Amino acid sequence: MKVEQVSVFLENKPGSLEEVTRILKEADINIRTLSLADTTDFGILRLIVNNVDVTSRVLRDNGFRVSRTTVVAVEVPDRPGGLHGILAALKNDNVMVEYLYAFVEKSGENAVIIFRFDDSDAAIDVLRKNGFNVISGEKLYSF
Repeated sequence: MKVEQVSVFLENKPGSLEEVTRILKEADINIRTLSLADTTDFGILRLIVNNVDVTSRVLRDNGFRVSRTTVVAVEVPDRPGGLHGILAALKNDNVMVEYLYAFVEKSGENAVIIFRFDDSDAAIDVLRKNGFNVISGEKLYSF
């Protein structure tokens, strides 16, 4: 029930993000969700895409530094307190969240939260034990 995420290191200069999206468009890659964090000199673009292998290859072929990371996707009702319920369950079992980002499904009824944990297997066990819907990569890539 884990998901593969592609991380791309970008220079902080005009056009870097546009170049990545152009390359992915030309490779017929659909971005399901993304997060961009920056520092003074570079940014980290985190992507969930419909084809991780092709994405990694085409970006590397175009000179980008790319890595693949395992993350966990959790579906919750899109309402106040949805995220808090997940975080409370994780806290009770001492599971550490390294980072997260989210998006709302097309129907608008549920949110999907992408988590990077210090221990993904333990996190998945806690989430399932508490009744949260952990989404497979195959399902997430097809949203």
